[in-house]
Amino acid sequence: MGIVNLTPDSFSGDGCGNDVRQAIEHARQQLEAGADILDVGAESSRPGAIPTPLEVELDRLKPVLQEICTWGVPISVDTYKPAVMIEALSQGASMINDISGVTQSAVIEVLKQSPCGVCIMHMQGAPGTMQKEPRYDNVVDDVQSFLAARVSDCIRAGVSPDRLVLDPGFGFGKSAEHNFELFRALTVMNVSDLPWLVGVSRKSMLGAITGRTADERMPASVAAAMLAAQKGAKILRVHDVAATRDALAVLATLQ
Repeated sequence: MGIVNLTPDSFSGDGCGNDVRQAIEHARQQLEAGADILDVGAESSRPGAIPTPLEVELDRLKPVLQEICTWGVPISVDTYKPAVMIEALSQGASMINDISGVTQSAVIEVLKQSPCGVCIMHMQGAPGTMQKEPRYDNVVDDVQSFLAARVSDCIRAGVSPDRLVLDPGFGFGKSAEHNFELFRALTVMNVSDLPWLVGVSRKSMLGAITGRTADERMPASVAAAMLAAQKGAKILRVHDVAATRDALAVLATLQ
């Protein structure tokens, strides 16, 4: 899953802001680098981010989707707003990536009307404040319990489980140690036998290990992606598509 960031304030420094041409070109580059899915987001969810107004998010998103949804590849849209989901699906998006974990009844109503794929992510709090002293009784158990409840809600509402993928939400309301503990537990975490999506690319948990800034974390990101694949992750959400694919090819051949 190649990241296409339409915000001006991305933590990773790759945001395209309001430059539609640059955003489409970046999406094309991610596809040519070997991405199987493009994940497009028009609202920053970095720690400390303030909410993006609905119309701003739509203005960033619509012209890009109008182009890339004609390419014949799966397009995922990273949003928690029902109105944005409706617009994205009408443009041809094939997946909704909801960082809020499908906690709104209005979101479930939207998903009931579409055959799209759905990523349910765990987040404690909201982006603006989520990294201010996050606390858990047991981070692995708490994340599993949250996701299991959300899955049950979706299935009861008529969303087929074969449309669902789960994201533990690395970096979303979690300390570095919480992230490390969750990552180590990927091989034993299980929620209804659903597949895991892992997104740790360039995140601060890797900076905590290496001491490097976001734009210097490509090697660490590739290493983490390889480990996630070994632990059973089915979708890897990454900035550096070509490098990650090369590493996975080597792993698959030489392992």
